Amino acid sequence: MKTPRVEGRAGRFLLALGLAVAIAAVAVFGLAGYWRLIGGGPMSIHGWIAMGLGVLCTVGLAWLLMSLAFRSDREGWDDRVDNHLDPGRDEAEDDDLQY
Repeated sequence: MKTPRVEGRAGRFLLALGLAVAIAAVAVFGLAGYWRLIGGGPMSIHGWIAMGLGVLCTVGLAWLLMSLAFRSDREGWDDRVDNHLDPGRDEAEDDDLQY
């Protein structure tokens, strides 16, 4: 089976968004099943909405923070940090670094 090719930035965004929504849906239904398994009462529509929004926002926040970490690594933002004012850093440490 051939994997479909996603073209462009919007396509990658929609693919990632769909994956995040699918993960959130699985988590919501898994947590609801566990809730019933441990003897919790039936959830109202407000409980479903609150749990769905909580899981979706958590997945979205994790996605955003990881994308920022990858972007920072790719563009070298961490390499440009000036640490000469760090009191725990010796000047001799700079000589040992090889990039």
